[in-house]
Amino acid sequence: MVDMAKGVRDFAPEDKIIRDDMVNKLVSIFQRYGYSPLETPSIERLDTLTAKFAAGSESDAAKEIFKLTDQGQRELGLRFDLTVPFSRFIALNPNLKMPFKRYEIGRVFRDGPIKLGRYREFWQCDVDIAGCSSMKADAEIVLLALDAFKELGLDAFMEINNRKVLYGIMDYCDIAPSMRESVIIIVDKIAKQGFDAVRKELQEKSISKKSIDKIEEVFLVRESNEETLQRMRYLITSEIGIEGMNELDELLSYLKFVEAGRIKLNISLARGLAYYTGTVFEGFLKESKVNSSICGGGRYDNMIGMYAENARQYPAVGIAFGLEPITDALKLSGQEEKKTVTQLYIIPIKTFKESLIIATKLREAGLKIDIDLMDKGVSKNLDYANSMKIPYVGFIGETELKEQKIKLKNMHSGKEELMVLDEVFERVNSQ
Repeated sequence: MVDMAKGVRDFAPEDKIIRDDMVNKLVSIFQRYGYSPLETPSIERLDTLTAKFAAGSESDAAKEIFKLTDQGQRELGLRFDLTVPFSRFIALNPNLKMPFKRYEIGRVFRDGPIKLGRYREFWQCDVDIAGCSSMKADAEIVLLALDAFKELGLDAFMEINNRKVLYGIMDYCDIAPSMRESVIIIVDKIAKQGFDAVRKELQEKSISKKSIDKIEEVFLVRESNEETLQRMRYLITSEIGIEGMNELDELLSYLKFVEAGRIKLNISLARGLAYYTGTVFEGFLKESKVNSSICGGGRYDNMIGMYAENARQYPAVGIAFGLEPITDALKLSGQEEKKTVTQLYIIPIKTFKESLIIATKLREAGLKIDIDLMDKGVSKNLDYANSMKIPYVGFIGETELKEQKIKLKNMHSGKEELMVLDEVFERVNSQ
């Protein structure tokens, strides 16, 4: 019996239609902001993929690379994200005009454990700016994300923080530099797991009670964005922390016009990845059963330089949209499920050749037309159209041909009307 590989999925038409519609809307927003498409290969040199982990990020994820060997015994691997191919592309094309703004949507692969919501092949959707160190780029990414969710009809907000601010807080809490990253990753779990679980994990790392008390003091206060900034100004005294506060101030100054509640400062947000060098952000839905983040990203000023000649630095900031949770949210939002893209299903009544010519004209006009190819009876054809939720059916028999019209049936209301082709187009296209 034939079976699928573990950790992969088929997408039935009703699922694929939702995803394609979602992607098309996202792409329209990306292009509205001046981002151009980039396509990179699924296969990369293994040393290109593993270079990312030399920076200390996602050490366990390095084990999840699908490794290959070609006939020349060269070591290759399947890409596990879209950031590494993007970084490699920038490094191999040093004459690109900066800033370089791109989006990419494609499959990525991870040979990791399989569980609910985790797959070995899945899609990523990334938007990045390379070559711009200004917080203006970070602000644009945040605005793009908010506009994307507005286009999708989803009520969302963005949480924002800065890695340098977290480093300043770690200094205030007397966390040793060698423990800084691991403590930040633990603190990032406060929102999901609560502080009791975080306290236990900090104790297991032998963090002192005094430092844990300070961490609790800093991170459990609920304040407005302005109040949090004012308090952090008082607590943070280290150079890197002050630099992060200045960047955060500048970023928020560009976003002041955004509707209240769409931008939230979350000083525990870290994104858990060591390669982030400054701004970090995540997007969430309001009043939705989808509680996980629906997008996330940040500034990574050091990664592209790992691939470039002479370690040339390319500041960069980007965001990834979670196509899976967004798809789930769209399904939960009550949008009508489509089993087909067909707008009009033509039923020839012993007039297939003539009906095919009419179908061709309507297709050339831009309608999505299907036609009975199996000479089924009217009743079975209507059952088929109804089961596929096709909005309109067109009957073409000898009478319709003589009058140069189509009998158009609205499958929702049941109403039938004789119409010329132009009227059929207008009616069907208006839905």
